[in-house]
Amino acid sequence: MTDKPFSAGSVGNSEDDRSAPGGLSVDHEGLVVSEVQLLLAEKRTSLAALRTGIAVFVLPLSVLSVLVATSNYYDVIHVLPFIVPLLLLSGALVILASYLIIRSLMKMRHQDRLILEIKKKHPVIAPFIE
Repeated sequence: MTDKPFSAGSVGNSEDDRSAPGGLSVDHEGLVVSEVQLLLAEKRTSLAALRTGIAVFVLPLSVLSVLVATSNYYDVIHVLPFIVPLLLLSGALVILASYLIIRSLMKMRHQDRLILEIKKKHPVIAPFIE
């Protein structure tokens, strides 16, 4: 531990302040890289929500395709008490899937814009970010 007292005015004014090529300090560059990593982690989460939305959307489609394929074996009037709740549940799943897909696509566009802004502000790091 050093005997030197900490003062708020001395932050960043030390003689051993390292700078990266292009003028960014090493600490500032690390912070920018951390910001991009955080945005990419959020983007992975959005992609997982998109994948979930697609999977939820496929379930009602597969159930309805089975109903259509087997429609020769039953009369709709006789099984109406079963089909109506099934169609309502399928409609709710389609709405949920649409919500998940649209929300994740909007979030991914927002995250892409934020990453693009970081690339514009910090051209030193831009070549490392796709």
